[in-house]
Amino acid sequence: MKIYSITPDNKFKEYAEIGFQDEHQESVLETWLENNPEKIIENGSLLIIGRQVTTNLGSFIDLLAIDRQGDLVVIELKRDRTPRETLAQALEYSSFVEKLGYEQLDEVFRNYSGDEALNLAQYHREYFSLVSDEAVVFNNDQRIVIVGQKITPEIHQTSTFLRNKGIRITCLEFTFFKADGGLRLLSTSIVVGNESANISKVSSGSLPVISESSFFNSLDPNGKLIFEKLLAWAKTNSFPIHWGTKGFSLNVNLSGTHVAFCFGYPPKSVYQQSIYSAFVGRGGLLSKIDVSEQELQALYAEAQSSGLFQPAGRELKCLINRKFSEKQIESLFLWLTKVTQEIEMHGLKGQGEIQT
Repeated sequence: MKIYSITPDNKFKEYAEIGFQDEHQESVLETWLENNPEKIIENGSLLIIGRQVTTNLGSFIDLLAIDRQGDLVVIELKRDRTPRETLAQALEYSSFVEKLGYEQLDEVFRNYSGDEALNLAQYHREYFSLVSDEAVVFNNDQRIVIVGQKITPEIHQTSTFLRNKGIRITCLEFTFFKADGGLRLLSTSIVVGNESANISKVSSGSLPVISESSFFNSLDPNGKLIFEKLLAWAKTNSFPIHWGTKGFSLNVNLSGTHVAFCFGYPPKSVYQQSIYSAFVGRGGLLSKIDVSEQELQALYAEAQSSGLFQPAGRELKCLINRKFSEKQIESLFLWLTKVTQEIEMHGLKGQGEIQT
């Protein structure tokens, strides 16, 4: 493919195509794909859940993603391997991820995001803006995407054969250009596949953790008012604050075990500028605290009656999309205080109540 600019005198000036590896390491392309998941397949976005995911054979999947339907997508860069090695590696990775259950995928996602309290099913629903009756079955099928600056005839032919046999494989070819002034252009084309038709522990690299200052820089005035008060309140009460890749969690410290009771997110996160409850996540109440469903329902009902919270799956969310009155802020903090008191009263599972 050739790309031209048009000069003032209506002449075509060709951009110079250069080898991607001449100026970049392969990890740069991996990062570009990771940050532009909506550009990887033709008819929809992907949710990246892992990078450099370790397989049971000790190899590493470049990127692991989930599509809107919940199917897994293995994204593999061609690198300098032979066509046979590229295809064999991609099929090996697909055979590995086929065996992963939801709990393992949830763990991969938490390792990648750096936030143990994230819930994959809930995040997936928010990310793709699924309607309430839109059901998802995770890992019902697998897809392969091979990305390279040149998709060789061998890869093209074999990938087409595999697609005809029912294996969902896509080949994405890219071309890298450099123009005057250092402008960089990337052209992509799907050359194969127009998308239509029990493992132990899995690890993944993680995204960088957000800092408190960058979090506050991302907030609007309404968010700054609430979150400044919230974090000051947490620090005054010695509630541990865990910063993740998008926001933070507030925790109660029970003899060294931290139990999350709420999460805070900035405007540009999938959850929008909000405070979420921590009832069912791995780091929250149901997973760590000896509390009954009935007691959680009472807390749930009380939060909804305040008018500040709305359902978000099995959690509650308080959207900070307006200015809160002093009375509303007081109501929010009273409810959060009650949640922390419930945690301290019940204690960790199997340990009974904490004596005070």
